[in-house]
Amino acid sequence: RAVILVVSDAKKETSSTAGMSNSVATSELLGFRAKEVVPKRMKTIEAAIEAKDFESFGMVTMMDSNQFHATCLDTYPPIFYMNDVSRSVIQMVHKYNEWAGEIRAAYTFDAGPNAVLYTLDKHIVELLALVLKYYPAQSQDLVGDYVNNEVLSKEALEFELD
Repeated sequence: RAVILVVSDAKKETSSTAGMSNSVATSELLGFRAKEVVPKRMKTIEAAIEAKDFESFGMVTMMDSNQFHATCLDTYPPIFYMNDVSRSVIQMVHKYNEWAGEIRAAYTFDAGPNAVLYTLDKHIVELLALVLKYYPAQSQDLVGDYVNNEVLSKEALEFELD
Protein backbone atom coordinates (compact mmCIF):
# COMPACT_ATOMS: atom_id res chain seq x y z
CA ARG A 1 0.00 0.00 0.00
CA ALA A 2 1.09 3.56 -0.64
CA VAL A 3 -0.06 6.57 1.37
CA ILE A 4 0.72 9.93 -0.16
CA LEU A 5 1.13 12.82 2.27
CA VAL A 6 0.86 16.17 0.55
CA VAL A 7 2.62 18.45 3.02
CA SER A 8 2.88 21.39 0.64
CA ASP A 9 1.46 22.20 -2.75
CA ALA A 10 3.57 25.36 -3.07
CA LYS A 11 5.85 25.79 -6.08
CA LYS A 12 9.37 24.51 -5.46
CA GLU A 13 12.18 27.03 -5.07
CA THR A 14 14.40 24.88 -7.31
CA SER A 15 12.83 22.92 -10.16
CA SER A 16 13.77 19.27 -10.55
CA THR A 17 15.43 19.98 -13.91
CA ALA A 18 17.51 22.90 -12.61
CA GLY A 19 18.36 21.00 -9.44
CA MET A 20 19.58 17.92 -11.32
CA SER A 21 21.64 20.05 -13.69
CA ASN A 22 23.27 21.85 -10.78
CA SER A 23 23.85 18.58 -8.89
CA VAL A 24 25.53 16.99 -11.92
CA ALA A 25 27.83 20.01 -12.16
CA THR A 26 28.73 20.36 -8.47
CA SER A 27 28.01 17.22 -6.41
CA GLU A 28 30.71 14.55 -6.22
CA LEU A 29 28.28 12.47 -4.16
CA LEU A 30 25.88 12.28 -7.12
CA GLY A 31 28.50 10.63 -9.34
CA PHE A 32 29.46 8.17 -6.61
CA ARG A 33 25.81 7.45 -5.91
CA ALA A 34 25.01 6.79 -9.59
CA LYS A 35 28.03 4.55 -10.12
CA GLU A 36 28.37 2.69 -6.82
CA VAL A 37 25.18 2.87 -4.79
CA VAL A 38 22.11 2.92 -7.01
CA PRO A 39 22.86 -0.26 -9.02
CA LYS A 40 23.36 -2.28 -5.80
CA ARG A 41 20.26 -0.83 -4.20
CA MET A 42 18.16 -1.56 -7.28
CA LYS A 43 19.16 -5.23 -7.08
CA THR A 44 18.38 -5.30 -3.36
CA ILE A 45 14.97 -3.65 -3.90
CA GLU A 46 14.09 -6.00 -6.75
CA ALA A 47 15.07 -9.04 -4.66
CA ALA A 48 13.07 -7.73 -1.68
CA ILE A 49 9.97 -7.22 -3.81
CA GLU A 50 10.30 -10.67 -5.35
CA ALA A 51 10.79 -12.26 -1.91
CA LYS A 52 8.00 -10.14 -0.36
CA ASP A 53 10.58 -8.93 2.17
CA PHE A 54 9.09 -5.64 3.38
CA GLU A 55 11.81 -5.17 6.03
CA SER A 56 14.57 -5.03 3.38
CA PHE A 57 12.42 -3.09 0.93
CA GLY A 58 11.56 -0.50 3.58
CA MET A 59 15.09 -0.04 4.86
CA VAL A 60 16.63 0.40 1.42
CA THR A 61 13.81 2.69 0.29
CA MET A 62 14.34 5.01 3.25
CA MET A 63 18.13 4.93 2.98
CA ASP A 64 17.94 5.75 -0.72
CA SER A 65 15.57 8.65 -0.14
CA ASN A 66 17.87 10.00 2.57
CA GLN A 67 20.90 9.73 0.30
CA PHE A 68 19.09 11.46 -2.56
CA HIS A 69 18.46 14.42 -0.24
CA ALA A 70 22.07 14.26 0.97
CA THR A 71 23.04 14.71 -2.68
CA CYS A 72 20.80 17.77 -2.81
CA LEU A 73 22.64 19.16 0.21
CA ASP A 74 25.99 18.32 -1.42
CA THR A 75 25.02 20.42 -4.45
CA TYR A 76 26.35 23.97 -4.58
CA PRO A 77 24.43 25.97 -3.67
CA PRO A 78 22.54 23.37 -1.64
CA ILE A 79 19.00 22.43 -2.54
CA PHE A 80 16.38 22.09 0.20
CA TYR A 81 13.39 20.15 -1.08
CA MET A 82 12.11 18.88 2.26
CA ASN A 83 10.60 21.13 4.91
CA ASP A 84 10.03 20.80 8.66
CA VAL A 85 6.86 18.77 8.16
CA SER A 86 8.74 16.40 5.82
CA ARG A 87 11.40 15.87 8.46
CA SER A 88 8.73 15.27 11.11
CA VAL A 89 7.21 12.56 8.89
CA ILE A 90 10.63 10.86 8.80
CA GLN A 91 10.82 11.00 12.60
CA MET A 92 7.26 9.68 12.96
CA VAL A 93 7.99 6.71 10.70
CA HIS A 94 11.20 5.82 12.53
CA LYS A 95 9.51 6.09 15.94
CA TYR A 96 6.60 3.98 14.72
CA ASN A 97 8.95 1.28 13.42
CA GLU A 98 10.99 1.39 16.63
CA TRP A 99 7.81 1.00 18.69
CA ALA A 100 6.70 -1.93 16.51
CA GLY A 101 10.10 -3.62 16.68
CA GLU A 102 10.08 -4.01 12.90
CA ILE A 103 9.77 -1.91 9.78
CA ARG A 104 6.03 -1.49 9.28
CA ALA A 105 6.26 1.72 7.27
CA ALA A 106 8.80 3.22 4.90
CA TYR A 107 9.03 6.72 3.44
CA THR A 108 10.43 8.17 0.31
CA PHE A 109 10.59 11.76 -0.89
CA ASP A 110 11.32 12.81 -4.43
CA ALA A 111 12.41 16.34 -5.33
CA GLY A 112 9.85 17.97 -3.07
CA PRO A 113 8.42 17.98 0.46
CA ASN A 114 5.65 15.43 -0.08
CA ALA A 115 6.05 11.92 1.31
CA VAL A 116 5.06 8.56 -0.05
CA LEU A 117 4.66 6.05 2.76
CA TYR A 118 4.69 2.33 2.03
CA THR A 119 3.18 -0.29 4.30
CA LEU A 120 1.58 -3.70 4.15
CA ASP A 121 -2.21 -4.11 4.07
CA LYS A 122 -2.21 -5.48 7.62
CA HIS A 123 -0.72 -2.20 8.95
CA ILE A 124 -2.55 0.39 6.80
CA VAL A 125 -5.25 1.27 9.36
CA GLU A 126 -2.72 1.59 12.18
CA LEU A 127 -0.42 3.78 10.03
CA LEU A 128 -3.28 5.95 8.84
CA ALA A 129 -4.47 6.36 12.45
CA LEU A 130 -0.97 7.52 13.36
CA VAL A 131 -0.88 9.99 10.46
CA LEU A 132 -4.30 11.37 11.42
CA LYS A 133 -3.19 11.74 15.04
CA TYR A 134 -0.05 13.74 14.22
CA TYR A 135 -1.33 15.51 11.11
CA PRO A 136 -5.06 15.90 11.77
CA ALA A 137 -7.57 17.36 9.36
CA GLN A 138 -8.74 20.78 10.51
CA SER A 139 -12.16 19.31 11.27
CA GLN A 140 -13.85 15.92 11.20
CA ASP A 141 -15.94 17.20 8.25
CA LEU A 142 -12.75 17.55 6.18
CA VAL A 143 -11.44 14.03 6.79
CA GLY A 144 -13.19 12.86 3.61
CA ASP A 145 -11.17 15.39 1.61
CA TYR A 146 -8.03 14.51 3.55
CA VAL A 147 -8.29 10.74 3.14
CA ASN A 148 -9.71 9.58 -0.17
CA ASN A 149 -10.83 6.15 1.06
CA GLU A 150 -13.96 6.49 3.17
CA VAL A 151 -13.77 2.99 4.68
CA LEU A 152 -10.09 3.34 5.67
CA SER A 153 -10.74 6.82 6.98
CA LYS A 154 -13.52 5.57 9.27
CA GLU A 155 -11.44 2.59 10.47
CA ALA A 156 -8.42 4.80 11.15
CA LEU A 157 -10.46 7.34 13.12
CA GLU A 158 -11.88 4.52 15.28
CA PHE A 159 -8.52 2.78 15.73
CA GLU A 160 -7.03 3.12 19.21
CA LEU A 161 -3.30 3.68 19.23
CA ASP A 162 -1.22 2.32 22.10
